[in-house]
Amino acid sequence: MVHDVSVVGLYILDILGRPVDAIPAGGNVEFIDEIRLTVAGTAGGTVVDLAKLGLNCLAVGAVGEDEKADFMLATMQRFGIDTSAMQRIAGVPSSATILNVRRNGERPALHVRGASDHFDVPPSDYDRVLAPRIVHLGGTGLLRRLDGEPSRVLLEEAKRRGCTVTFDLIAATAETIGLIRPLLPYIDYFMPSVEEATVMSGQKTAEDAARWFIDAGVQCCVFTLGGEGAFYAHADGTRLKRPAYDIQVVDTTGCGDAFDAGFVTALHHQMDTEAAISFAQASAALVATGLGSDAGIRSFEHTLDFMKTCPVRQQ
Repeated sequence: MVHDVSVVGLYILDILGRPVDAIPAGGNVEFIDEIRLTVAGTAGGTVVDLAKLGLNCLAVGAVGEDEKADFMLATMQRFGIDTSAMQRIAGVPSSATILNVRRNGERPALHVRGASDHFDVPPSDYDRVLAPRIVHLGGTGLLRRLDGEPSRVLLEEAKRRGCTVTFDLIAATAETIGLIRPLLPYIDYFMPSVEEATVMSGQKTAEDAARWFIDAGVQCCVFTLGGEGAFYAHADGTRLKRPAYDIQVVDTTGCGDAFDAGFVTALHHQMDTEAAISFAQASAALVATGLGSDAGIRSFEHTLDFMKTCPVRQQ
């Protein structure tokens, strides 16, 4: 079976609670409204959303041999995701995060790096992992073994085989550029937040950061701008900015991952550029209406209807 997309990288179990105003003192208890467990991470959150949007997905990452892994694999399988390329690594826990979501949307996190630091894609797996038309690499920065030269080799081979490569990362700092710069010539769609893009490039605006990354080899930059929308810049000179949808935000966990999923889905359906950006924003906006990285998204048709009917924020 050839999948629509291969989603490679960071797979995390998120444990989320809201609203968390403060950690109780001593051994006291506070009552909150909601607790959820979700498959998350820059690959995990994206692959679940892609499956909900109707794509046939191959999950490529690592988990431990623990109860968290059991939940993550079972959840992905329930959404119809092929988990046969997921590695189970003995002796390390699955990567996991506890997120305390505040009323104002802030979400201080406690993270265990775990199995994702031990994940790699050996050349013997390339025929399976790089068979889909689209390959998404998500999570550079928290993939200790795959980061750097192994990622460059993987993406170079993906391009040699004719794949469209989409890319996102996590926890970017000014030092992260050293990890990703060798990858840039092999990336078709580079999709960080504008904050990450400007920090890594040393530029001050979305336009200048996009020009910097395009000059370094990227074909197209698609930056999320938070409440300001999204910015698209192609090496052919095309520029496009779209406003954000006007929604009541509950939790922004996983919105970037959902944006990636929406954009990849649009590529799969060969939408034009403006529709692709709008569909990606619609996917992210739906996730922001609930708790966790898979909230809000129901189906391709529901997301398309939301895209066409939800008002946008006035600039």
